[in-house]
Amino acid sequence: MNIHFNRSIPDVVSDVVNHITSLLRKEAQLARAEVSEKVTSAAIGIAMAIFGAVLAIPALVILLEAIVAGLMRAGLPVYWAALIVGGVTLIIGIALLITGANRLKAENLVPEKTIHQLQRDAQVAAHEASDQHGINRAA
Repeated sequence: MNIHFNRSIPDVVSDVVNHITSLLRKEAQLARAEVSEKVTSAAIGIAMAIFGAVLAIPALVILLEAIVAGLMRAGLPVYWAALIVGGVTLIIGIALLITGANRLKAENLVPEKTIHQLQRDAQVAAHEASDQHGINRAA
């Protein structure tokens, strides 16, 4: 089977370069859009956390004081009531702090879709190159 093309090698090379350039531009646009989306999401999350903390702190102080007062009324000395409430609150606060810090790690901001797409493009390009190489051998 002989396949004859009417295109010159410089035309084919030019088309390949144009397609690669176009592909790289589109991949760069995808990466920028994905990173922008992740940064925006992180910024909104941080703003919501700050606003929530500003509202929650006074309410939490009042509730903790009420718990201490309730424990005192139940017969515990004030120092034990305050120690129990403060200790439990500290443990919960540390757990929340660690969880929040883990969610803000850089690895969560990696543009995974773009990386996956680039890997697929590389596989397709390698497959196409091997197919082209097979055609050149047959011709």
